[in-house]
Amino acid sequence: MSVHAEVKRVTTHVLQAMKSQNEPIAMLTAYDYTMARILDAAGIDVLLVGDSASNVVAGHETTLPITLDEMIFLASSVVRGVQRALVVVDLPFGSYQGNSERALDSAIRIMKESGAHAVKLEGGAEIAESISRILSAGVPVMGHLGLTPQSIYKFGTYSVRAREEAEADRLRSDAKLLQELGCFGLVLEKIPRGLAEEISKDLIIPTVGIGAGPETDGQVLVTMDMLGLTKDFNPRFIRRYLDLASVIEGATAEYIKDVRSRTFPDIKESYK
Repeated sequence: MSVHAEVKRVTTHVLQAMKSQNEPIAMLTAYDYTMARILDAAGIDVLLVGDSASNVVAGHETTLPITLDEMIFLASSVVRGVQRALVVVDLPFGSYQGNSERALDSAIRIMKESGAHAVKLEGGAEIAESISRILSAGVPVMGHLGLTPQSIYKFGTYSVRAREEAEADRLRSDAKLLQELGCFGLVLEKIPRGLAEEISKDLIIPTVGIGAGPETDGQVLVTMDMLGLTKDFNPRFIRRYLDLASVIEGATAEYIKDVRSRTFPDIKESYK
């Protein structure tokens, strides 16, 4: 039996079982083949091809500029590096809001052209029609509530959402609606810990938090933040497990020194 045949794929059903068994879900972002292979081999449950690539890959100030074609390219790269993890892809800004037919077309393109396993959309009642239409085609959908970066110009700030009771009530209502529509899971971003705990307990589907406290059914971080590749983004919810930026800078400096001194390549690294 091949190694590939022995690998048990993570599916939406597996995530639901993990919630039932109170086993936290580990989720990270990925944007390329090489990193996806490493994260998958480490045992990550879900890889999110996030529109955060607009920030950490392309250097844009917001997530808005990234296109559907670019998301498909990134997702295709990630899928080729994965044997186990569930690959979820963000539908980018402008590919689903206000037009459910466009939303379905966008989701189908992602699934067909990248080979990904699910899509993620930001928003609640205002995108219910788009979610329903995508689900009607058999495409698994993950919801996203709380801080929704694609709406940054509407909110005008990246501060914590749903601290006021009226907004918290809307979030509760949207969470239940997304579950009723058929979403298999829900990302809760940057909301009060108590509210995230309440919603996670009320829902049957799993929740994955980012800046939402430890009581959600799982956690997600941007991999570049988790590895310490970013230095100028420091919200309190990030835990950096490495200072990889400094490691890479140091290795690069050593490489430059060896090239300058002609000690790289040496005899063993050269051909006769």
